[in-house]
Amino acid sequence: AFMKQVQEDTTFYKAFRNLHILRFTAINDINMLNKKQSIIASLKSKTLQSVSNGCRTMQVLEETKTGDIYKGNYDWNYYTASLYAGLFFTKGQVCGETNIVKGVDFSAKDKSGMEKHKAQLKMLFFNPGKKIPGIPFIGNKINIFDEEVAQLYDFSIDYADHNQHHCYVFNIVPRENLTADEKSRLVIDNMTTWFDTETMEVIARNYEMSYDAGVYDFKVKMEVEMTHYNEYLVPGVIRYNGNWDVMFKKRERGIFTATLFDFGN
Repeated sequence: AFMKQVQEDTTFYKAFRNLHILRFTAINDINMLNKKQSIIASLKSKTLQSVSNGCRTMQVLEETKTGDIYKGNYDWNYYTASLYAGLFFTKGQVCGETNIVKGVDFSAKDKSGMEKHKAQLKMLFFNPGKKIPGIPFIGNKINIFDEEVAQLYDFSIDYADHNQHHCYVFNIVPRENLTADEKSRLVIDNMTTWFDTETMEVIARNYEMSYDAGVYDFKVKMEVEMTHYNEYLVPGVIRYNGNWDVMFKKRERGIFTATLFDFGN
């Protein structure tokens, strides 16, 4: 029953959807690195999202940028920055959104290019452990609840306090003594989720994923800490450290932190 609860959780995604209907301030810190881990481009800013009559807009209160984080007319030069912007920035005025998650389709099938890639990354981000259509060579390997995939992992459930919440701690790690072939099918290196024992909301989640398909490879580490504003569960701190290489594109090494606070209606 607990596994089913984990598999069907929507609280994690809903917390991010709640950002579409609330006011908040964000401290944004994005760094792109080279092979030697030196910063080649960066953006540090403070933004305020306002909500009025079902529409949201965003003001940049402070901004410092270095290198080629933008190309030309404020278009992002990096996938990583573009993904960040898609999660936490508002361009112009956006209206008519809800925080409803039931029936939301993460499908990338009607999208192409950058939009398709962003849709797939969002699926990886919001639904870690679910099958992602359209990412070649990876497809079902990430579906940790599929019997064939599940046998590559050890699942454990523990009990611990986290940020003043009593939590069930659900951990997934690859089994020891896997064969080379089995190891080549791993995508999730570690995933830990803290569920509030009373509400079963996701209070925090850390995950590490990596994969090498030849034509592309990635290694990503994420940490998400949730907080509450009234009855709304919302992300408070999001940390990301990722290394992507897609064929015909330049390799990207990015680190970002988003800190969200001062929530309001």
